[in-house]
Amino acid sequence: MENRSKQTSFLGVRQITTVGMLSAISIILGVSGYGFIPLPLAKATIMHVPVIIGAILEGPKAGMLIGLMFGGFSLIQNIISPNLLSFAFLNPLVSVLPRVLIGLTAYYAYKLVKGRNEGTRIAAAAVVGSLTNTAGVLGMIYLLYAAQYAHAKGIAASLAAKTIFGVAYTNGIAEAVVAAIITTAVVAAVKKVRK
Repeated sequence: MENRSKQTSFLGVRQITTVGMLSAISIILGVSGYGFIPLPLAKATIMHVPVIIGAILEGPKAGMLIGLMFGGFSLIQNIISPNLLSFAFLNPLVSVLPRVLIGLTAYYAYKLVKGRNEGTRIAAAAVVGSLTNTAGVLGMIYLLYAAQYAHAKGIAASLAAKTIFGVAYTNGIAEAVVAAIITTAVVAAVKKVRK
C-alpha cells in the first residue's frame, strides 16, 4: 500500500462559506449605517460582531479572515469617504491589525473559559473580542497619532490621552455589552441548528 500524505487546506468549504457570509454582513452593516449605535458622545459599532461569531463557530483562522475583511473595508471606506479621523484609519496598524486580532482573542477566550454554561463562554469571548477592537484601534490612535487626533478634535495635545481613553471607556462598555448579547443569541441558535 502506498503511503499517501494528507493534503490539508487552509479552510474547509463550510469555513470559507462562513467567512464570506459574515464578511458580507460586516460590510453591509458599515455601508448601510446599521452597524453604528448612536451614543451621546460618539457612535458605538457592532461591525466587529460577525468577526467574533466566525471565530467561535469556525476557529481563529476564519475569525481572523473576517477581521481582515472588516479592517480592509474600514481602510477603503476612509479612502473613499474621508472624515475627521481618516488620517489615522489610512494606516493598517489602526484600521486592519486590531480587527484581525479580534478573531484570535475571541476564539481563545471562548476556549479558555471553562464551565458548563455555554452562554457564559460565548459572552466572555464576545466581550474580549469587542474590547480587542476598542483597545486596539484607540490604543493605536493614541500611540501613533495623539497630537494629530488632538488637533483634529480641536483640543489641547495634553488632553488627547484623556479624550481617547474617555471614548474607549464610553464606547468600549456599550460595544462589549451589545456584542455579548448579539453573539450569544446568534451562536447559540447556530449551534442548536447544527445539532
